[in-house]
Amino acid sequence: MKLDGFGIMVDDMPAMVRFYRDVLGFAIQEEEDAANVYLEKDGTLFLLYRRSDFEKMTGRKFSYVNGWNGHYEIALSVSNYAAVDRAFAEITALGGQAVMAPQTEPWGQRTCYIADPEGNLVEIGSFVKE
Repeated sequence: MKLDGFGIMVDDMPAMVRFYRDVLGFAIQEEEDAANVYLEKDGTLFLLYRRSDFEKMTGRKFSYVNGWNGHYEIALSVSNYAAVDRAFAEITALGGQAVMAPQTEPWGQRTCYIADPEGNLVEIGSFVKE
């Protein structure tokens, strides 16, 4: 088996599409009201599934965590430490929810966390000082 991508279950598809497309720069082909949306970033496929449509398709009810959650993170890398700081400032100015401001970790990575409109974590980091 080959990993093709992974899916995120969402309630508010238009808000999530706008965030990943307009704020984070993911390529999206579908309209904001589609049941399933394919996002692509640097060759990695992400899928947004509307929770209610997925449950209808599978004939099952699922439980979901609401608010900020740490079930997984999407990790994005940038060129250097300064780019981490710039990305955090730009993304939070555009509506990304600040979870952790940029800081340099003991292992040498400068990193920060934001949350998408439904509370999923997005990490932005770099191991390059300059």
